[in-house]
Amino acid sequence: MPREDAISGTTSTEQIGKAGLTVKEGIISSLKGINEIEAEIVSLIRNTVSNTLRATGSVGGETVGVIKEIVKGAIQATEEVGTGIILSTKSVTKGVIMGVSDVGGDLLPVAGSIIKGAVKGAAEVGADVAMVARRAIDGVLEATKEVGGNVEEVAKVAVTGAIDAAATIGNTAVKAVKEMLVGVVEGTKEVAGSALPRAKAA
Repeated sequence: MPREDAISGTTSTEQIGKAGLTVKEGIISSLKGINEIEAEIVSLIRNTVSNTLRATGSVGGETVGVIKEIVKGAIQATEEVGTGIILSTKSVTKGVIMGVSDVGGDLLPVAGSIIKGAVKGAAEVGADVAMVARRAIDGVLEATKEVGGNVEEVAKVAVTGAIDAAATIGNTAVKAVKEMLVGVVEGTKEVAGSALPRAKAA
């Protein structure tokens, strides 16, 4: 039988219910905040990329250099603030792809370059390389879909880029990245099938 609190007049069952509600509302509010922050990062990166590429007047050769600097800046920012690079990576890569698309740039070389930059940057700051690779590719594919790009081709380049970058770190990183990326390319046909181990049958 629920115990009644003499002071507040509420039962223990009601208090437990309120505690559950408080946590639920708190988490919803935090997640909304995270979504807003992620949308702001996407917008900031997108505008920075498109404005910088327009200013340099070159969508070809300059693109990779711009991308490297932006990825480096994003990684340094997460280090300074102390928030996880894993959280922001998806927003950064999504913003880059959208910015390049805005100025009519070729998404394929950019997709490979940005994934390599994210994986190497993650290794430098001691973050989880496989998780960063996964989030980075999620962002690239989401943006490619939104701008109407060739998701299958971009996925191939992105996955290959992640594995190539992991190879410069070591065998353990390659194994972790390959395992993390199994299933990422679902829905993009037989993308990078040769590069990735087969998913285990259920």
